[in-house]
Amino acid sequence: MPKANPARHQTLTGLPARLAGLTGGRRVLLLLLLGTGAALALPPFHVLPLLIVAFVPLFWMIEATARLRGAFWTGFWFALGHFTFGLYWIAHSMLLDPLRFGWMIPFAVCGLAALLGLFVGAAAAVARSWPWPGASRAILFAIAWVIAEWGRSWVMGGFPWNLIGYSWTAVDVMMQPAALVGAYGLGFITVLAATMPATIATGDARVPFVRRLRPTLLAWALLALAGGFGIWRLADAEMVMVPDVTLRIVQPGIPQTLKNDPAARQANFERHRTLTLETPGFDRITHVLWPEASVPYLIEREPEMGAFLAPAVPPGGYLLTGAVRGEPDSGPLERIYNGLSAIDPNGVRVATGDKFHLVPFGEYVPLREWFPFISKVTPGSLDFTPGPGPVTVHLPGLPAFSPLICYEVIFAGDVVDDTDRPAWLLNLTNDGWFGISTGPHQHFAAARFRAVEEGLPLLRVANTGISGVVDPWGRVVLRTALGEEAVIDTGLPAALPPTPYARWANLAPALLLLAALAAGIFAARRR
Repeated sequence: MPKANPARHQTLTGLPARLAGLTGGRRVLLLLLLGTGAALALPPFHVLPLLIVAFVPLFWMIEATARLRGAFWTGFWFALGHFTFGLYWIAHSMLLDPLRFGWMIPFAVCGLAALLGLFVGAAAAVARSWPWPGASRAILFAIAWVIAEWGRSWVMGGFPWNLIGYSWTAVDVMMQPAALVGAYGLGFITVLAATMPATIATGDARVPFVRRLRPTLLAWALLALAGGFGIWRLADAEMVMVPDVTLRIVQPGIPQTLKNDPAARQANFERHRTLTLETPGFDRITHVLWPEASVPYLIEREPEMGAFLAPAVPPGGYLLTGAVRGEPDSGPLERIYNGLSAIDPNGVRVATGDKFHLVPFGEYVPLREWFPFISKVTPGSLDFTPGPGPVTVHLPGLPAFSPLICYEVIFAGDVVDDTDRPAWLLNLTNDGWFGISTGPHQHFAAARFRAVEEGLPLLRVANTGISGVVDPWGRVVLRTALGEEAVIDTGLPAALPPTPYARWANLAPALLLLAALAAGIFAARRR
């Protein structure tokens, strides 16, 4: 691995020099450990000080590389540890049918971590290419990190899981800047504050310590300003409920092994209706919410489905349930969609919302013509077809809502129809694929950020996982425990006016990054 070149870079001394001078396996091992430490700052651990412990040595090691290739690999190995630990739960879905999919575990976990690591490696190389070291380069590194997060949200369908800004879901106040600049903007502030202390030790020793400390204090002041905004925003954040709406969230708690069992399909289906009808208080409910894929039959091809579902629909209300939809209604299936169906008291489906972000290898096989021997993890030979994008469902007597199926809720800036703003977000999911792991906690954290960004309440309904109610400030009003069978009766929080992020989407964090870039250039020119 490349060592520092004092002729071209700042000379490192002490601990920075020892870390930067590591080569070979010891260097790789340290970077893997640092990346794992950064992952421990994310849900459900929230060990926030580890961000500084991880990013400071990472920056030292990037600065000391003599070539861009060395900087790339420095970022890559850090990211490999970060994402392998953060996404280990993917292996659980493969172990549900180990004979068919067990061989895919190394490729699914380490392969995905390596793919995501390319983005971080590129960010490290971009930062190293900046001709001005120190604080200016730390600013560029934070910018490049966030651009890499944004890039992995759309390349090959996108997988923006575990954005670094999600570290703050343990602190409601610190989530609030997402209403201005989204999770990406908050991620920039976070990486900047975690990285800038590295410049204290790498600055020119002839410069007074207080002056070398100044960039770090400014970065932390920006973080404090973000927190101050959060305190101000929550000071008068009084939740108001929509009148005459009472929702019943049904979490059946069916393990995925049982969910996949064809012999248990009918019993699983009936369990939803039993919990809905036999839990006391059904007479006070206006609408019922079931999770993703609760109806394991094609409603359009099963005439008796209407009669079975109708009793679970409150008079004058609707059952909003996850269901697979097929086309055409008769004859050989040509397309299938994973989505939401709204059922009226007569058992008639009156509205749908199809999933538009499909899970690679879960719901379809990318480049299937090249990999005909690979099967998707979900049952059935036919790949799912994506829907047209975020839609707003309008039903009489219920505020309009945006249905988000499973991990669609992790895509910042892509959860509502901008031309038809809804009044709330409805996330139907089945986190049984993750098992009892960190995955459901990470999924729930991402969902909370969408509520803050859009200024909309979010109701989350999981087969097994974490169901709950989140107000438009991202605060958890009610929630279930991971994996339990539960029924929650709740009102619907009212929406806020559109936030700046809801109006401008990712233009807001882009402007923040441009302002930071200008500050970095100014700092470099002054130096």
